[in-house]
Order: sequence, then C-alpha cells, then structure tokens
Amino acid sequence: VGFYDPIKKQSCLNVPAILYFLEKGAQPTGTVRDILKKAEVFK
Repeated sequence: VGFYDPIKKQSCLNVPAILYFLEKGAQPTGTVRDILKKAEVFK
C-alpha cells in the first residue's frame, strides 16, 4: 500500500487502501505509524 525511501526521504502511500486496512483492524508498526503521521494520514 506504499513505500518509503529513507535515502531520498520520499514516500508514496495509497491512503484509501491504508485507511481500509486500518478500519478492518490492521495495526501499523511504530515505524509505519510515524510515516503515516508525517504524511498527515492521522490528524
């Protein structure tokens, strides 16, 4: 549902898919949670 390139500090996220999986009960890891916060997926 996305990727993060730490060298280029670039990310590409499929936000609708991420929100779908979170609504179904998926639990992001700490690192993924931080990436989603930076991308303002969590407000």
